[in-house]
Amino acid sequence: MNMGCLLTGIITLGPRLVLLFVWIFSDRISTVFEGFLIPLLGFLFLPFTTLAYLLVWNAQSDVSGAAWLLVGGGLLFDIGTYALSRFASRLRLQTSGEEDAAVG
Repeated sequence: MNMGCLLTGIITLGPRLVLLFVWIFSDRISTVFEGFLIPLLGFLFLPFTTLAYLLVWNAQSDVSGAAWLLVGGGLLFDIGTYALSRFASRLRLQTSGEEDAAVG
């Protein structure tokens, strides 16, 4: 396993582990979100955005003002991880094809 795979694994699993620990050891998620579906979808598809929303949510004013910039940053980070994953997959397939052509 090279260092790129390890880094990708940490970036992918890191926020999900934090969300899992928050879900298990505190009542923050049930306080911020009503129901079970939205946090579950956030855990699966937009973990950085969900984590940012949890950090900036305030009981008196919900999320407002400049706090939305942090939530937007989380969304950009989620989109970036998906784009990076797609780029790495494409590069891996391209490299694999070149190795097959050199061998055959």
